[in-house]
Amino acid sequence: MPSELETAMEIIISVFHQYSSKGGDKDKLSKKELKQLLQKEFGLETQKYPEGVDKIMCDLDKNGDGQVSFQEFLKMVAAILITRNPSFSEET
Repeated sequence: MPSELETAMEIIISVFHQYSSKGGDKDKLSKKELKQLLQKEFGLETQKYPEGVDKIMCDLDKNGDGQVSFQEFLKMVAAILITRNPSFSEET
């Protein structure tokens, strides 16, 4: 039986592929797929902050290919985890 952490990792992988498989490269998120993921999984209100998706995309897409790879996506997830854990955010 997998541990809670293993289950969480499997869920993160599954959620990424749930959105990345909607079109184009099934191993990367397009801007549209990223926007959908941010809206549905993180509750980002893109109507109120339309520039937010552009900024997030720009920050994540370090190789400049116009898409977000799984590795780039994980950096966002890690940053969000840090902001949600008060003991980590106090250290930085």
